[in-house]
Amino acid sequence: MKKILTPLLAAAAAGFTAPALADEAAVLNNVYHLQYALDTFYFLICGALVMWMAAGFAMLESGLVRSKSTVEILTKNVGMFAIACIMYLVCGYAIMYGGGVFLSGIDGGEGLVDEALSAFAERDGFDGDSVYSGASDFYFQVVFVATAVSIVSGAVAERMKLWPFFAFVVVMTGFIYPMEGAWTWNGDDVFGLYNLGDLGFSDFAGSGIVHMAGAAAALAGVILLGPRKGKYAADGSIHPIPGANLPLATLGTFILWMGWFGFNGGSVLKLGDIANANAVAMVFLNTNTAAAGGAIAALIVSRLLFGKADLTMLLNGALAGLVTITAEPSTPTPLLATLFGAAGGVLVVLSITFLDKLKIDDPVGAISVHGTCGILGLLLVPLTNSDSTFLGQIVGGLTIFVWVFGLSLIVWAILKAVFGIRISEEEEYEGADLTECGQEAYPEFVSK
Repeated sequence: MKKILTPLLAAAAAGFTAPALADEAAVLNNVYHLQYALDTFYFLICGALVMWMAAGFAMLESGLVRSKSTVEILTKNVGMFAIACIMYLVCGYAIMYGGGVFLSGIDGGEGLVDEALSAFAERDGFDGDSVYSGASDFYFQVVFVATAVSIVSGAVAERMKLWPFFAFVVVMTGFIYPMEGAWTWNGDDVFGLYNLGDLGFSDFAGSGIVHMAGAAAALAGVILLGPRKGKYAADGSIHPIPGANLPLATLGTFILWMGWFGFNGGSVLKLGDIANANAVAMVFLNTNTAAAGGAIAALIVSRLLFGKADLTMLLNGALAGLVTITAEPSTPTPLLATLFGAAGGVLVVLSITFLDKLKIDDPVGAISVHGTCGILGLLLVPLTNSDSTFLGQIVGGLTIFVWVFGLSLIVWAILKAVFGIRISEEEEYEGADLTECGQEAYPEFVSK
């Protein structure tokens, strides 16, 4: 085979060398247009994977709630995804990154290619920044905001009114999330007081910016909602309320696990050169092994604490590992990534049981998975990323939490005072499916 390929490669080199030397500008033009196309395509594919996480959240949540609340939780998931897309288009993206989108559209990005070509022609070299369509950037960003708000729906499941929830989604995706995103990923000063980047804050793909933010908004809602009826007895005992469809919850977890490769991998922002291609591969590897570490650790801890292999803890352990590694999946070794994920798996089991003791009712464990482990992920970043500092991570995490929790609490309180946010006790007994949507998810299994 080598004897056959060598002459062919030599002939190809001889055929292309002369034209390349004669028309360097044309070759460079082709190279950068190819890079532009590749990076844009990569962004779009990763965005599609993150969008697929919406299906994962829908399946996970509908599997972990009771059958009488399935239709409502599915309606929330589809509705909030659509609302997030519209609100981020109308104003969210402009708040977070500046510039219009809804009325003026987005620059196609051709100017970036021209700028890169000019720099290379002047022998300054290309600086290696990402070159991709502005529309692909918007698409990738909008599925992130949809992910953040998806965290809220599971935590408030089975006792919240549908339309006040949608009203909160409008504010969360159109203003609350974009503001904290501007302070972090866009590098804006926080109310003109300090810049998180200058303090050494780093959050690669959003353990804090996306996941902890969603958990903070969920926590505010859960506090004002109160627990489901029958969850906690007067004597302080806890009555578990099992989900209706654990196979569906398992499917949802695997969908989220798969979608996370787009979530973390796409955050490299580039694929069109050797260094970034290797970075993408490492991010994929570390993302996967962190999830595995989290799942195994949660399984072991649940066996030690409860005497049984708890499937729900196993599922949340995998997600906890994913959230933990999201803050920095590019710099740890695979061994460290596994250990970081395992730390998340241990923490999520302890956090879920602790919040239950505080009578904070979270049907799917979203606050623990995305909030507690989001904080852990931020604090682990300086261990492998020398550009970050513990002070920066703490200040950044506190900034995100105080902003999102504080504003969310205000919005939830207004909605509670004006419209009411909780269905009645009778409606909760009958199930949110009938009272809020007029449908049943499993009508053939309901006795009349």
